[in-house]
Amino acid sequence: MTLLLFIAGLVLILAGANYLIEGARGIAVHFHVPETVIGMTIVGIGTSVPEMVISFFSAARGNAGMAIGNVVGSNIFNTLVITGITALIIPVGLTKNSIRKDIPYAFMASLMLFVFANDSFFDSSPNIISRTDGIALIIFFIIFLAYTYFSVGKISHNVPYSGSGTKRATGEYVEKKSVSFLWLITAGGLAALLGGSEILINSALKIASGLGVPDSLIALSMVSVGTSLPELITGITAAIKKETGIAIGNILGSNISNIFLVLGGSAVIHPMALGNITETDLGVMLLSSVLLFISAFTFKKKYIDRYEGAIFLSIYIAYMLNAVGVLPF
Repeated sequence: MTLLLFIAGLVLILAGANYLIEGARGIAVHFHVPETVIGMTIVGIGTSVPEMVISFFSAARGNAGMAIGNVVGSNIFNTLVITGITALIIPVGLTKNSIRKDIPYAFMASLMLFVFANDSFFDSSPNIISRTDGIALIIFFIIFLAYTYFSVGKISHNVPYSGSGTKRATGEYVEKKSVSFLWLITAGGLAALLGGSEILINSALKIASGLGVPDSLIALSMVSVGTSLPELITGITAAIKKETGIAIGNILGSNISNIFLVLGGSAVIHPMALGNITETDLGVMLLSSVLLFISAFTFKKKYIDRYEGAIFLSIYIAYMLNAVGVLPF
């Protein structure tokens, strides 16, 4: 029965990702909005709902470690694994807007969390993300939304420099589908993604426990990876459809939302001590943002290519091996 639920969850996720991409792409074309913007808002924020639910409830129950670990682990997975896999499928083209604004903003979010979570670096205070920190993070999230909204009219349609993920969606698609229908399949796809993720996470945890996998490994990997499944499937689906604008926007939007909205809101609900979240975890999260930032500027290329995707995946594998004690970093 557990295995059947696992398969059912996976089917829901796959179907949901397909409809979410189609709906978001149609909306982008209808309103002349760049796909990256749709990826960072509708798709990116929407696929952060699992992290939001888990972190908010964890904070309300005083379980700060779960709330922070969920966000940190998810952002590491989003950047290193999802970007890596997407780039291996097809080089991820980047727009001028992504390079100049979105990627730096995502890096700033990681840097702010690193600073807020390390009070001991500056004085003898314990490492706590306070309500004041949480309010500051939420303010930056509002600024992010405002900048995204006002930038829509200033940037052209999303045509990546690399030529991948070009404007494949046409007015013909929009003419055949009403706007209300596009919103409906987008919402339905998102609902299927989230519902499928919940089923898949619960069944995967039961399977892992039944196989005797250590609890520490389940907590470190399966929770954060599980809540990142919508981003993962959405990114892979977007890459297969060559909609790399939605793929990279999904990753950046999710990472920004996770830190500014999810962790900011969690800290407002209840101040959160760092607990068992180590400097290594925060450092890898910050490193992943730095690597994404650097990748956008290497050799004057305007895309993340396959060898960079392989590097991202290799770093994540090393991080996980270290987490379970295989590599003594």
